[in-house]
Amino acid sequence: MDFKNFSLFHPIDKEVKYNTLNREAINDLSIDFLCENLTKDSYERNSIKQLLINITDDEDVIKYRCDVFEDFLKFPKLREDLTALLLKLKDLREIERFQKDGDSSSMWQLINRLRELDGYVDCITSIKDTLESLDIKSEGLLNLKSIVTDIYNNSGFPHLKEDINETFEKARQLKSITLGVNLDNMLKPKTVGVISLNDEYFTDSGLLKKFISFAKNESELHHGTDVSTFTSFHHHNPSTASFGFGKTVTGAQQDLNQIQDSSLTGADPMSDALKKVVTNILKRMVNNIKSILNKYVGVSGYSFVELMPEIIFYIRFSELCEKIIGKGLPLSKAQIKNKDERMCDIKDVYNIKLAIKAVVDDTKPDIVTNDFEFDNSKRIYILTGPNRGGKTTITQAVGLCFLLAQNGIYVPCSEMVFSPCDNIFTHFPADENDTVDLGRLGEESKRLSEIFSIATRYSLLLLNESLATTNVAEGLYIAKDVVKSMRYLGVRCVFNTHMHELARSIDTINTAVDGDSVVESMVTGVENGKRSFKIFIAPPQGLSYAKDIAIKYGVTFDRIKEEIDKRA
Repeated sequence: MDFKNFSLFHPIDKEVKYNTLNREAINDLSIDFLCENLTKDSYERNSIKQLLINITDDEDVIKYRCDVFEDFLKFPKLREDLTALLLKLKDLREIERFQKDGDSSSMWQLINRLRELDGYVDCITSIKDTLESLDIKSEGLLNLKSIVTDIYNNSGFPHLKEDINETFEKARQLKSITLGVNLDNMLKPKTVGVISLNDEYFTDSGLLKKFISFAKNESELHHGTDVSTFTSFHHHNPSTASFGFGKTVTGAQQDLNQIQDSSLTGADPMSDALKKVVTNILKRMVNNIKSILNKYVGVSGYSFVELMPEIIFYIRFSELCEKIIGKGLPLSKAQIKNKDERMCDIKDVYNIKLAIKAVVDDTKPDIVTNDFEFDNSKRIYILTGPNRGGKTTITQAVGLCFLLAQNGIYVPCSEMVFSPCDNIFTHFPADENDTVDLGRLGEESKRLSEIFSIATRYSLLLLNESLATTNVAEGLYIAKDVVKSMRYLGVRCVFNTHMHELARSIDTINTAVDGDSVVESMVTGVENGKRSFKIFIAPPQGLSYAKDIAIKYGVTFDRIKEEIDKRA
């Protein structure tokens, strides 16, 4: 077992089919709001969003994720240790390049690869120690524990660590370079070469003094190319002999006449020549070090870094859930049923956006919870109620529950048993800028047609004030056919609307077309003229709502007449 096919999002070797939320659903479910309140890091936000909006209805995959998330939420130490590794993992994203470096790689590139390999060893060791110390239960984390343990035991990590440290130490022994410069008859530098690599810093000014004194005393001119007096300043270290430290280096010369001045970069022939010579001579050290590490280049598990987005996903959602629980709000692990049942039973559900607001503002949550159910007797709800009565909030809450549950995240409710959906389609009021060409009714009809072209009986549809136009008759005509189509297709749906006549037509719709998604009327309540934000199955109560509101605010004819008479 290795990292090749491993994921914390699905079982090993499991082929998973995903459907991606469309642009409207991402906007209507406030996905960006959710991600922005999980993390302020743009890379993390983008990673979480990409994972969140890809939906699978595979029951085994969803159960796998739910179990992994439960371990993340249960063990703060797991999150703490993995959070500490995130910075190292960021440095390891390009670690595969280590295996692709050719013989021409510079010393500096190799040192960077050594640093990354060293970080990789630390990551594997740390995650192994953490997982061994916790009573984890999920298949995903147990498999991860097995993988990192195998890598640690079979890749010679203790010896690799020793070799890395030894190699670093050898590389760091290079402190200075002795150069030789040939001059032309005008005393201008002609060629430059590396004479020796040294294990001590050059601090003696004797060389410069000898060169300057040449102008005063011809005897100071050094005859031949014997550099023994030069290298005496740099003590030879036998342990670095393999790198050529303290020895004359041949064949490392660059003709300065071949180097052109660069007015753009500010480079000069001497600097460019030295750069080329030093880089070429350090190849010897590169090859020497690579021969030491060659037996480790194939160490398995570099793709461990590919788990980084999944780890971030689970950590950030666990942190949010912990804060929500701290506010006294219920959260629960969803229980998954066969998708063919197309059911859902949620107790004490609320919109997670309200919980996030309480967390961010550090206020005591004042949230009304509800029970919600899809079953054979009711899969399509026509939801009516007063303005600002919670229709949009509960419609969005249902969609977010499905989305979170199918990603393995604890759901904002006390209990949720459900059949997964294959996709979530939303139809909320369009931006006015999008309705210029077709008009609002035309634009909304077009979007509904597009939804029906790809939705299946396993899909979840959320409609919010759809087809609400100034011409009520036109909107109602199209809305009835839309609901008939949903019944015929067999989807689950919440359609919140002010068209009470649509809700009164459910019996006609249910008998007009065959289908096993029964249409039902649901209302949001008003008690004593005050919105209760509670939902319940009942016929539309538009007149009773109006009466309660009129009494509360004193706009009944009797009350107004009474006030007028008082002023007379």
